[in-house]
Amino acid sequence: MKKLILSAILSLFAIAPAFAARTALNVVQPKKPDQAVSANSLDVAFTAADVSNGNSFVSTGREYIFAQNSGASPYTVTITSAPDELGRTNDIDAYSLGASEFLCVGPVKQRGWKQSDGKIYINAENTAVKFLIVRVSQ
Repeated sequence: MKKLILSAILSLFAIAPAFAARTALNVVQPKKPDQAVSANSLDVAFTAADVSNGNSFVSTGREYIFAQNSGASPYTVTITSAPDELGRTNDIDAYSLGASEFLCVGPVKQRGWKQSDGKIYINAENTAVKFLIVRVSQ
């Protein structure tokens, strides 16, 4: 009986990564040109991709996705679509981002992209890929 319980526990650990939560990306809302600006108040930071769990951000339909490959080799980026009202999907799948290149796509509308949890899903194959999510005003 002990072996059976131990086996069950070990099998749960083996599948646990499949249920790991995606790492949330911070969303930046840029200041308007007529707002007060102080030192470092316009700075933005890219976040390294979470290769194991993937990344996500809460969607409003007004976000631009920027990705930078800071590495010396090409790496891929995938933005996972969600079925629209007709069940269609259209992932941006394994988009090759060359060394030192940037990717920009958006605004990423909710229809066809927002997952059931209200988020947009992004994956990269290497931590050299860094993400920046910018939300524009309406």
